[in-house]
Amino acid sequence: MPAERLGRAARRLAVAVVAAAGGASVVAAAAADCSKPVYLTFDTGHMGVAPLVADVLKRHDVHVTFFAAAERTKDGGDSLDDHWAPWWKARAADGDEFASHTYDHAYWRADLPDENGQKRFIIQPSAGPQSGQRLTWTQAQYCQNIRKSSERLAQITGKKPLPLYRAPGGKTSPKLLEAARACGYMYVGWSPAGFLGDELPSDKYPNQKLLAQALERIRPGDILLAHLGIWSRQDPWAPAVLEPLVAGLQQRGFCFRTLRDHPDYRAWIAAHP
Repeated sequence: MPAERLGRAARRLAVAVVAAAGGASVVAAAAADCSKPVYLTFDTGHMGVAPLVADVLKRHDVHVTFFAAAERTKDGGDSLDDHWAPWWKARAADGDEFASHTYDHAYWRADLPDENGQKRFIIQPSAGPQSGQRLTWTQAQYCQNIRKSSERLAQITGKKPLPLYRAPGGKTSPKLLEAARACGYMYVGWSPAGFLGDELPSDKYPNQKLLAQALERIRPGDILLAHLGIWSRQDPWAPAVLEPLVAGLQQRGFCFRTLRDHPDYRAWIAAHP
């Protein structure tokens, strides 16, 4: 099915799901009784679908946590530049939360032996001036890159990000996580069922397949992962899957919360104001 027709079909499904379940009353009831929370998170990407994602979240009164890096965007800049600053500020006004994805979308590749009391790692950024290079970073350099994204988010939103971060690709080691925690950042991954598949090829994983398996597999407490645009995906996941997924989960009694409310992170957040 062409992407345009698929998008229309997905939007019709979203409206039908909510209408059949009593519309806003069902959504309001789910929000009031949050016995089945899920935690929707978005990592940055090319940002081409970011306005559409924001529209869906606002329409369904869903609050999420964004993990941000300064990634290359379709408009020729990066996802944390001044062009996107108003978009991020609007998300803060809507009640969303923010955390770091490392400023340069920096992938961990390997641990190295300590030197002069500093943990060291091989790191490969996929954004910024050293994109694609394999670099040796100390724990201080890695922490600075986490912190740089957090500080930029605070600057453009006026809201302090959470003391959390997500390593690009989920690539970590115990040593890397220990270094991040030592400088005040706790790692957040995602649940197995929460991998929503927007990074996968469209021909093998069409939108309808991803939607069906997400609705079937997601359970209360799951952390869900999607992106603000994936370069390689031909049929955009958002909003074609996002809207019926949100509506379908709400119809089943799920409610959406940010990671500020997650039981695994509440104590850490409170201890690192």
